[in-house]
Amino acid sequence: MQFSQEDTSRIIEMAWEDRTPFEAIETLYGLREPEVISLMRASLRTSSFKLWRKRVSGRSSKHLKLRNPAISRSHCPTQYKHK
Repeated sequence: MQFSQEDTSRIIEMAWEDRTPFEAIETLYGLREPEVISLMRASLRTSSFKLWRKRVSGRSSKHLKLRNPAISRSHCPTQYKHK
């Protein structure tokens, strides 16, 4: 799939966010976890990609099925600032 620079940037941002599950990225952009990993590998420097993989590997918040059911949102209410 080809994404605009803006969409690619947003996908990368979502992948870095601890509370945004891969399922949210799939819902919005149609990319499953392996495809997000491929996009991250292609878009980031090697050291940044390795750091990201270390962060998300085994992180329960990145997978809805492993997430605590008490968490019903993917981001802090003050995270996104509206203009």
